[in-house]
Amino acid sequence: MMSELSIDPQVLKALVNTTMPYGKFSGALIADIPEHYLVWMARTGFPKGNLGLLLSLMYEIRLNGLEYLLKPLRQGQFTTENKHY
Repeated sequence: MMSELSIDPQVLKALVNTTMPYGKFSGALIADIPEHYLVWMARTGFPKGNLGLLLSLMYEIRLNGLEYLLKPLRQGQFTTENKHY
């Protein structure tokens, strides 16, 4: 029996509303961080906490070609809601 994967919609929204707080892509939305950087982070280790969760989720989304899941969420982006972690 296969179990369904359940992802909190708020976490997906956070990918298109949260900016990277430091590093080479500081200020970029997590959803816009290039794949090569996510691959590098996966190899070296994601940061702890919520930021690491978001980065690892974005890595998995890219790895599995699921970016289309974020398109409807991007339509509702508001710059005043962007968050830093």
